[in-house]
Amino acid sequence: MRIHTDEIIYATRRWLEKSVIGLNLCPFAEGPYRGNRVRFFVSERRSASGLLEDLHSELKSLDAADPLACETALLIHPWVLNDFVEYNDFLEACDGAVIELGLEGRLQVASFHPQYQFADSQPDDIENYTNRSPYPMLHLLREASVERAIAATGDTTQIYLKNMRTLRALGHAGWQRLWRE
Repeated sequence: MRIHTDEIIYATRRWLEKSVIGLNLCPFAEGPYRGNRVRFFVSERRSASGLLEDLHSELKSLDAADPLACETALLIHPWVLNDFVEYNDFLEACDGAVIELGLEGRLQVASFHPQYQFADSQPDDIENYTNRSPYPMLHLLREASVERAIAATGDTTQIYLKNMRTLRALGHAGWQRLWRE
């Protein structure tokens, strides 16, 4: 059974609306999302090297785009790097791509994965769900947007700590309820 691009984007939008925005896990996400300034790109690639080609293309595209039209991008890759360890290892190549393209200081890559696991956590710890997405994806961000968000918010460590408290209070049962509603 083949999953279609529109279904993948729908699941990703639902995740953003219910989790990232709905639980306020990222206080910077709602503006670009509601303003239709998030590009959703589903990679058809089946290899890490192919995905790296798509990443290069998406980084260049985001850098060239007017931030008022496209502030950020999600490169969703459902058919490659489904294993979290392999995905996590690939993040080094993502940072290398940013440097190789001369985009260091302008763009950065954040990570989301269905099996996301923070260092020193157990696989089933509820805190991991802050970065668990329906499909593996790379979030391409403009450094200027991140800097503005940090200036407006202050200590971003507080966001991480608040997210941990939010998910602990929600618990696994509450997380599951989010997706039934």
